[in-house]
Amino acid sequence: MGTITLVPTPIGNLEDITLRALRYLKESDKIAAEDTRVTRNLLNHFNITVPLISLHSYNEHALVNRLIEQVQTENWKLSVVSDAGTPGISDPGFLLVREALKAGLEIETLPGPTAFVPALINSGLPCDRFVFEGFLPVKKGRQTRLKQLQPETRTIILYESPHRLLKTLEELSGICGEDRLVSVSKEISKKFEKHFRGSLAEVKSALQGTVPKGEWVIILGGNEK
Repeated sequence: MGTITLVPTPIGNLEDITLRALRYLKESDKIAAEDTRVTRNLLNHFNITVPLISLHSYNEHALVNRLIEQVQTENWKLSVVSDAGTPGISDPGFLLVREALKAGLEIETLPGPTAFVPALINSGLPCDRFVFEGFLPVKKGRQTRLKQLQPETRTIILYESPHRLLKTLEELSGICGEDRLVSVSKEISKKFEKHFRGSLAEVKSALQGTVPKGEWVIILGGNEK
């Protein structure tokens, strides 16, 4: 029948990979990777030579059913990885899981790194109840989504690219108010990891004149009014 396992990979520091993740990768027949170049660098670091298959957001719809058929007919142990973190969390993986379950395959998901968890815990904002929004729409529906978040009382988690970070903070200030608490984290677990905490006005001020680089997580305090 074959098996499919979602294997989280480090979001920065390679020491964060688990022994179990390494074992599953080594025992795989194939590894489906979001970017084979990124994954090959990881595998080379740990001397893993399993063949790679490219599985990303642009080919996922076309490839998923054929991949599931090969897992079933060729009895593959297939591991699925994204560039960094856990597949399916703002990365490819959901479609494969959904269709594999429809086909009667069992899915195993290993625990492992996800950028928003350390950013949330490190923020100093309530982490007992939160809502994960991932990336906001770039154009269509963006303002609608932002307005929907304004009355949310739970802590809100957003991912943002470096070139849109300051714009997003400005938009949040306009909709939620400049006194809303926020924590902005970059490069979690990497050499230049840094956190900016305070009100939206204070964090915007701290970032003014900088050129944001790397991956960013925005932890926005809930509406307390």
